[in-house]
Amino acid sequence: MCRENQPHYCISSQLLYPLANMRRFSMTLFVAFCFLTVAAFGAGAGGDWPDFRGPDCDGHAVPPVQNAPIGLPLHWSETQNVAWNTPIPYRGWSSPVILGARIWLTTATPDGHDFFAICVDKDSGKILSNQKVFHCDSPEPLGNDLNCYASPSPVIEPGRVYVHFGSYGTACLDTENYQVLWKRDDLPCRHFRGPGSSPILYQNWLILTMDGIDVQYMVALDKTTGKTVWKTDRSVDYKDLAADGQPMGGGDFRKAFSTPIVIDEHGVPQILTCSSKAAYSYDPATGRELWIFRHGGYSPAARPLFDHGLAFISTGNGAAEMVALRVDGHGDVTDTAAVWRASHGPPRKPSPVLAGGLLFMINDGGIASCLETATGHEVWRERIGGEYSASALLGDGRVYCFSQTGTTTILEAGRNFAVLATNQLGTGFMASPAVSGRALFLRGKTALYRVEQAENN
Repeated sequence: MCRENQPHYCISSQLLYPLANMRRFSMTLFVAFCFLTVAAFGAGAGGDWPDFRGPDCDGHAVPPVQNAPIGLPLHWSETQNVAWNTPIPYRGWSSPVILGARIWLTTATPDGHDFFAICVDKDSGKILSNQKVFHCDSPEPLGNDLNCYASPSPVIEPGRVYVHFGSYGTACLDTENYQVLWKRDDLPCRHFRGPGSSPILYQNWLILTMDGIDVQYMVALDKTTGKTVWKTDRSVDYKDLAADGQPMGGGDFRKAFSTPIVIDEHGVPQILTCSSKAAYSYDPATGRELWIFRHGGYSPAARPLFDHGLAFISTGNGAAEMVALRVDGHGDVTDTAAVWRASHGPPRKPSPVLAGGLLFMINDGGIASCLETATGHEVWRERIGGEYSASALLGDGRVYCFSQTGTTTILEAGRNFAVLATNQLGTGFMASPAVSGRALFLRGKTALYRVEQAENN
């Protein structure tokens, strides 16, 4: 379960839903279990980073309830505060996930023929396993130089890691012996520009987002067997058909790259997901659509956030907006759910962060901004430069922004714009950061780095 102040570790549906009429009580048990699990396994500060945006799926290095600084590094370079760097073969933009002493990430050959799951020792940087899990004889060309064939990030839980390459394959591996427990390569989707949406865990399901140029749907797999539990097609009318009856732009106006989150609103779980032309809420147990919010954007990639009853979504390209939505509606909520909209510099790819009633964003073109979450009022907006794909990180009262050329700009997470530090590392960042203890784990275009303040500094 991923929500503000709530981790996403999971227990089985048999424990949560013993009877259909005990749904609300089960959710209470689930929330209690989540907090106990975090105490046992640790959150970002304690060691684990199970999802590409952390334990709460929101880019927080520690849960917001923990205000004490954890000692994240402020300054680094190739020769300063780098404990190790490990070259990662081939090409992959997937973000690292961490459980215990092991880091997992994915990569693929640049031609898209072979797909790999890689495990790295957290302390030494040594590659423990580099296993080919899929092969494709005829991958579809990417059609651009921005994406690659290994952009979706893994998701991990005790004993199992789940790797996903869109329609090229999804697999579950044993985290101790690296053996493949199950595979699926029969879920159709023409990604065209390459896959982007990462898998999420909910109870006993592994949930995938497949928004291609031909088909657009979400599907839940039994995480134990890989078998399909439910599948739900997107319901929006894309209104993109040309005179010949074919989708305009070859279907690009139907694609999306965003990863969903699961929230709890008054005891009712919801999947929040942003696709081209619409955002949706689904029942995660059945896939039933709860509500739809139509918008004018397409190909969104930023992940939604949720806080105090409001979802925050970026609509992507075209009619680009950051929108705050109430999530308690039913049916078509296009005319009723929006609390505010902001059209000045919303991100298309980098996911934002929330802190203290403020929303901090870095957009693709290097404009940083801060909005009030309750009203959408712009507190500040400044250009810091660069191009960005990686999501922002919040930690120690700072917002970390990672550019495609390897520059990290660290901002004060407050109402006054302030640049605290600027650091340069490697060949650039497409992947989002991970945190374990006091260390940042940063995947550049060619290597994985452990960045940590040296004890004598």
